[in-house]
Amino acid sequence: MEPLALARSLRGKLKAGRTRLADAYQARPNAAQYLKGHVRLVDGVLMELWQSLALPPELALVAVGGYGRGELYPGSDVDVLLLLPEAPDDMLTAQLEQLVGIFWDIGLEVGHSVRTIPECVRVAADDITIQTALLEKRLLTGNAALFRELARQLSENLHPQTFIKAKQLEQEERYHRYQESPYSLEPHCKESPGGLRDLQNILWIAQAKGEGHNWQTLKQDGLISPGGCTALQKCERYLQHLRIRLHLIARRREDRLLFDYQEMLAEALGIVASGDKRASEVLMQAYYRNAKLVTQLNTLLLQRFTDTQTSLPLPLQPLNARFQIVGDFLDLTSEDVFKKTPGALLESFSLMQQHPKLRGMTARTLRALWRNRDRINPAFRKDPENRRLFLSLLQSPQGVIHEFRRMNQFGILELYLPAFGKIVGQMQHDLFHVYTVDQHTLMVMRNLRRFALEEFAHEYPYCTRLHNAFARPWVLYVAALFHDIAKGRGGDHSLLGMEDAREFCLTHAVDAQDMELIVWLVGEHLTMSRVAQKEDLTDPSVIAAFAARMWDKRHLTALYLLTVADIRGTSPKVWNNWKASLLEDLYRRDLACLETGDVPEPQGVIQERQAEALRLLRYFALSETVHERLWRQLDTVYFLRHTAEEIAWHTRALHYRIQIDKPVVTARLHQVDGLQVMVYTRDQPDLFLRLAGFFARMGYSIADAKIHTTRHGYALDSFILLNVAHADDDREMLTILEVELARMLEEGIPVEAPAAGRLSRLERHFPITPEVHIRADEREASQQVLSLVATDRPGLLFYIARVLAQHHINLKTARIGTLGKRVEDTFLISGPGLDKTATRLKLESELLQVLQVENIPCHTPKSGLPTPFAANSQNSM
Repeated sequence: MEPLALARSLRGKLKAGRTRLADAYQARPNAAQYLKGHVRLVDGVLMELWQSLALPPELALVAVGGYGRGELYPGSDVDVLLLLPEAPDDMLTAQLEQLVGIFWDIGLEVGHSVRTIPECVRVAADDITIQTALLEKRLLTGNAALFRELARQLSENLHPQTFIKAKQLEQEERYHRYQESPYSLEPHCKESPGGLRDLQNILWIAQAKGEGHNWQTLKQDGLISPGGCTALQKCERYLQHLRIRLHLIARRREDRLLFDYQEMLAEALGIVASGDKRASEVLMQAYYRNAKLVTQLNTLLLQRFTDTQTSLPLPLQPLNARFQIVGDFLDLTSEDVFKKTPGALLESFSLMQQHPKLRGMTARTLRALWRNRDRINPAFRKDPENRRLFLSLLQSPQGVIHEFRRMNQFGILELYLPAFGKIVGQMQHDLFHVYTVDQHTLMVMRNLRRFALEEFAHEYPYCTRLHNAFARPWVLYVAALFHDIAKGRGGDHSLLGMEDAREFCLTHAVDAQDMELIVWLVGEHLTMSRVAQKEDLTDPSVIAAFAARMWDKRHLTALYLLTVADIRGTSPKVWNNWKASLLEDLYRRDLACLETGDVPEPQGVIQERQAEALRLLRYFALSETVHERLWRQLDTVYFLRHTAEEIAWHTRALHYRIQIDKPVVTARLHQVDGLQVMVYTRDQPDLFLRLAGFFARMGYSIADAKIHTTRHGYALDSFILLNVAHADDDREMLTILEVELARMLEEGIPVEAPAAGRLSRLERHFPITPEVHIRADEREASQQVLSLVATDRPGLLFYIARVLAQHHINLKTARIGTLGKRVEDTFLISGPGLDKTATRLKLESELLQVLQVENIPCHTPKSGLPTPFAANSQNSM
């Protein structure tokens, strides 16, 4: 048959066979049957091709890698070795090139190599990946004697110790690529920790040691227990089904559980929504639990393989009747320690804390821990000694985080605290948490612990100072352990968590005073973040109201430390210097209020700020009366909303141009983060709208806005801007901002709508439901508080401002809170008709429309600068 006709024939056979396999799998899912059936199909196609081309009988066609192992997923590469007795001549080279070309013509994604036996031995010695692929070789057709010789020479040159070390290093590097965690939002079901590669690694090492090539042989040889064998098979089968489904849905090789596929995967696997969880969230929690189990089994077995490699006797140090130290590892004195003394399960972690130089537990200790973990039952949890031991783990001066992570890794923590087990693997699709709830909890505990360690004091020196002066800091770890423990149950997780924390404290004999603080922290753990990011911290009434919720300095300090650790534990991208400054500012202001016992009076606050501003102005050799002309135009609200330093800055910039016709724009590096910009100009329609659009198109987001109109009709607005589009070039942008913004205001240049940008997969599939609320301001009857929640978008504030401008709304202040891609903004507004319910409902409805991501138009800017347009003013927004 001609090569083209042969290729068409085999292509049709392959396509029809794959369709039959997929249909059969969809009708009756059987992963092993599909994988082996796909291998048989490809085997038949390749052998028919080999025979049709009449290749020399001295050659051998060898399957390697996953194909050699007998597993082919729908989108898998087909890895083959063309094994030659000697280097090919020109005629054979042409034949082989024709063969490889037909591989692709028939629809196979082939990974091929053409080598002699010496070449195979040499590249295997140099490359662990190739050596591993050749470990799973399988003869398809051709020279059997040549294949046997290849197997013999590869076996002779395989050094188990070297192979094991190389595979362990390879796994460590792979873990590092995936952030050492199986809990990625879009995990790779093959390569991520807890994926198929972890299971394959166990079998590769076992095979290299000559101890078996599948789970059954490992069980028969006593390397794994029957229960361990069953667990491994279940984990493997789950991942096989997941990967097969993923390839079939994506119609290609795709091993990432992308948001695009999670809902479809859940449906294909028969998973339905449960309670407040989407079907995709139920799917991912099941995946994370499976991945966690895989990493546990991988750790247990690889350590066992490593231990058997050590032939020299190790030094032994007895600790007590139950434990000893062997080398650098904690070891049991006998295999039945946990059976005889179940409380030793917790004692093992306590001993790890007491001996920080230990590198871990021996393989037999981990194995016994694993086999006896189910002894942690209701009776175990009620035992007073076990309760004392568990509390001591939290109270230990060292090793708290290491051992709680170890307890979580091996399932001990969720067995002792069943409520914690419910949050294991529970993802939070809120656009700012990137960890599952259990991992976030441990991250918060880690952050608190770092405050106590000298080597991390440079990160947050103020928190370190407070933590080191805080008596019994273990109460913070308990609060962290319970602060999110009720997530996913429905209802207010803070209130539900308080009940869990109270029960824990009562059953573990926690002192009444410490119990009160722990329970209070769990209930209030969101309060400080909300006040710092949504309220005006220069307003004395805000500080007074917050102080009323704090009992004393200890409560305030505990909440501050927990809040910093909590926000830092959501995502590496959420925390920034601006949030840090807001929290510290609130803490310091409230601490002063608590220590003096006085609620600051507005007039006294104003006098203090004015006096401090005048003191700062003297540094610039300005006259004692330099402030008078400007300050006569400023009212009480201005002095309450601005710090003394900001008042001095404004005065120095404006004292000689109070009645100037041209806009004044001054920008400087903010003392904490980003830029601070002051705009002074005759009040004009749509001013805030223009400013918001300008800043967005320049690549900045507004973190804070203070909007003020002087008595003589000038707008005096201050903004703190954070850089979202440039790479550390804030200093270079100062002059550009000042010149271009002043030109836009002077020439009446309207600003174009900023580009909306593209949605990420997370935003597309887990959008935040927008919320808009307008309520009366308790401090000023003529003002309203506008609060909104939405998915963050480039230029979002511009679209909000445009709606407000259309309703002739005046903006007083803006607090922009951003957590990842979630914005929680608060505006103080006034305007016609806002005291009427119908007006407020209409405004809320229009804002909701614009906050829907799909309703924000996308404009592509021609440059980073505003483009001219004709002025068309509507109001003073």
